[in-house]
Amino acid sequence: MFFLLRLLCFYALGLGYGKLVRGQDDTPGTGTRLLCRVIPVGADTCLVPVRPETNAAAQEEELRNTVMQLRETILQQKETIVNQLGTINELTAKLSLCESASDGGKYDSAGSWSKSKDNQNTMGDLPRDPNDTIDNLGKTMQSLKDRLENLEQQQQRANTSGTSFPSELRDLLQSRLGDLEKQLLSKVNNLEEEKSLLYNETAAHRQKTESTLNSLLTRINELEKGGGGFKSPEQFKLVLPLRTNYLYGRMTKSLPEMYAFTLCMWLRSSAGPGIGTPFSYGVPGQANEIVLIEWGNNPIELLINDKVAQLPLSVRDGRWHHICITWTTRDGLWEAYQDGQRLGAGDNLAPWHPIKPGGAIILGQEQDIVGGRFDATQAFVGELSQVNIWDNVLKPSDILTMANCSSYTPGNVVSWLDSDVEVFGGGAAKLSLELCQDRLSETES
Repeated sequence: MFFLLRLLCFYALGLGYGKLVRGQDDTPGTGTRLLCRVIPVGADTCLVPVRPETNAAAQEEELRNTVMQLRETILQQKETIVNQLGTINELTAKLSLCESASDGGKYDSAGSWSKSKDNQNTMGDLPRDPNDTIDNLGKTMQSLKDRLENLEQQQQRANTSGTSFPSELRDLLQSRLGDLEKQLLSKVNNLEEEKSLLYNETAAHRQKTESTLNSLLTRINELEKGGGGFKSPEQFKLVLPLRTNYLYGRMTKSLPEMYAFTLCMWLRSSAGPGIGTPFSYGVPGQANEIVLIEWGNNPIELLINDKVAQLPLSVRDGRWHHICITWTTRDGLWEAYQDGQRLGAGDNLAPWHPIKPGGAIILGQEQDIVGGRFDATQAFVGELSQVNIWDNVLKPSDILTMANCSSYTPGNVVSWLDSDVEVFGGGAAKLSLELCQDRLSETES
């Protein structure tokens, strides 16, 4: 019995060996193989379970999928690394821009702001003002923080998708951003200190400049009063040699509210056409409150509250002439005197209109706004002296004595004093004058 069992086992092994040598089972499509194995003596069976053959096509497909996944992972990591390198380059450029901004302008040892000639255009789009620079640095810092948050979000997305974000690159970026933030904060603190220093230096410089100007003005006034050679405060003339919009004189006093006035002056001019505007008084809301003007080929005109009366005066002969104008609000009556003689009169010139107070008296220019906006074509060219204003209508006899140099009566509202007349513009000047002697010499010649 035992002998028969051993024969059957050898027979089975022989069949299996034949199939193993052929490489496949006799039955098509079974996909099984027989393996030889030593059977101990006394075993009940020689049957050995055989493992099914692995399908080669399935293995190939699995390998292909693995390769594709690895390739996709490598591409994602490469793209992430490229993005992070671009971010690093951009942040480095930002830092360089900030450093160039601080090097482009700095304070010198005197505490004043200066800019390096070699770095004139390194500021880029950064503002030059410290306030604007601080705001720009704050925006840059916020942009860096936003980019850091974006990197963290990309890392989270990479972790979610199974792609490992390079830890070394992340640590490098965080370290770089930390350094940038510290440097930006340092720049902001430096700019704040420089701003404070600049403000203090500017205030001190302004105060010093104002003090110097006040000293110069005081000295000029002293020279004009003490060194001008004026025998008396009224013995001087205002000279306006050119027809410009920047040569003029200004009375330091203004007018009160008036219901009548007399305006007298000495003037000499040979300019043409028209002598211009020897006198103008403007108030807020009405630049032509009182104006005496000869413009172009028109006769001399008197304006009261922008109302016009033409005066029969002729003074364009290069000689000294004494001019007086009287006006009263009652019925708008006016009179015009030249060299002591009444040459014209009229009424209805701004009747019942009171002269407004608090305006500016300008000699030599017509005002379009109070105290300014002059027109060169309306400028007076010549000399003025003894401009006086009274708040009443003078008698004809008083006007005649002044015109004949028999007496001098200063105005009770505005009088001709050296200390009350300011001169503006290069070329304009106050010069000594003995009016009656000059007029006498003109008469003899």
